[in-house]
Amino acid sequence: MIKYSLVCRECDLTFESWFANSKEYEKLKRKKLLNCHNCNSYNVNKSLMAPSLISKKNNDKIKNDYNKYKQIKKTIMEYQKFIKNNFRYVGKNFAYEARTIHYNDKKKEKGIYGTASKKDLRELREEGIDTQIIPWVKDNSN
Repeated sequence: MIKYSLVCRECDLTFESWFANSKEYEKLKRKKLLNCHNCNSYNVNKSLMAPSLISKKNNDKIKNDYNKYKQIKKTIMEYQKFIKNNFRYVGKNFAYEARTIHYNDKKKEKGIYGTASKKDLRELREEGIDTQIIPWVKDNSN
């Protein structure tokens, strides 16, 4: 597949279109099957397009960004491991369990983690219950 930038010589509209190959473009043009979708003119031609080049500088930036991503993901995975080992999972009952701990003065109980809606988190914050949002990623390495 190849994408061409096309320009209508009648209304100066510039648009892009995909073709199976360059011969397909020529064939459609010759059979007058290429027309401007704005003015229906058949006076449509290819315009200049800048190719997408990968320079050494761009390639280094991509590698650097990927390495940063891997480091951040590794850190998040370490946090997740710590949380799983040191906190009790309560699933979708997080808001209820957090209130139970807060209002029943069970401060010495093991901490909890789970899921809660933004509304639940806002209400917990208004009640003076401290919560934290932690990004959770799946480990797809296996």
